[in-house]
Amino acid sequence: MEFEARPPDRYAFDFPDSECDGWSTDHLALRFASVRGAKHRYYRQPRQDTARAAAHESTGSVVFAVADGVSSATESHQGAVEACRAAVERILHLLDQGPGPLDLADAAAHAASRLCELARWLLGTADPGPEEVARLCATTLVAGAVRPTAGGPRVELFRIGDSGAWLLDRVSGRYHPVFASKTGTDAVLVTNEVAPLPRVPGSLEQAAFHLSGHRVLLTGTDGFGDPLGDGAVGALFARHLAEPPPPLWLGHVLDFSRETFDDDRTLLAVWPQAAAAPAPKAGPR
Repeated sequence: MEFEARPPDRYAFDFPDSECDGWSTDHLALRFASVRGAKHRYYRQPRQDTARAAAHESTGSVVFAVADGVSSATESHQGAVEACRAAVERILHLLDQGPGPLDLADAAAHAASRLCELARWLLGTADPGPEEVARLCATTLVAGAVRPTAGGPRVELFRIGDSGAWLLDRVSGRYHPVFASKTGTDAVLVTNEVAPLPRVPGSLEQAAFHLSGHRVLLTGTDGFGDPLGDGAVGALFARHLAEPPPPLWLGHVLDFSRETFDDDRTLLAVWPQAAAAPAPKAGPR
């Protein structure tokens, strides 16, 4: 059913209904979009999803984070933004330390620490407990980096909670989950059981692999991941993600209408691309 979106609470003005971004380095192209779902638009609630990305100039890496604020947490939209900021900042710092595997557990712990700082500020208390922090700003988080290497772009990422990551094969149009689903199968759908930040599990879910030229790395919240079980939705995105689309167009496609899928939706994608060819030298006149 079509309806005009209603404004969120007046103090949620810093969390727009939709946002998108897109840019390219010599080796990688990035696009992301995040849109408020129909449920939040109708009930005047802010978008609880967030994505952030940055380029690490000295290595040519793309650093990214996607978060989905837990709906039961009262300020989860703020928690999602802060978790993404903290994860991107920390991974950029880790890349400054030189080559070698990223300490993603350190990045996850840093994001959890920043949520505790946010809770202290919001509550005006010196040391809120983990339960208080979770009730206020719990969020899922997927974050990592794609680094150009001689063997092709190298992906390192982690997740906390039920947001996900997939590899889209641009030739076949098939999606391959990076992380196992909550059901223990290779299905794209996951359950609603989450263990979000500020909790950091002792065994952090991580993945590392090279990104081949015909695949696209996708990270997204369950507002994007759940509808992938619908063949029409999967085919729609396979078609529009074959090449990096204009950022505004990605936001338009992500804002599709499908019955029963009314959650916020966030999708961040990274494509490998050939290094830019050097400019030809001017010949004699």
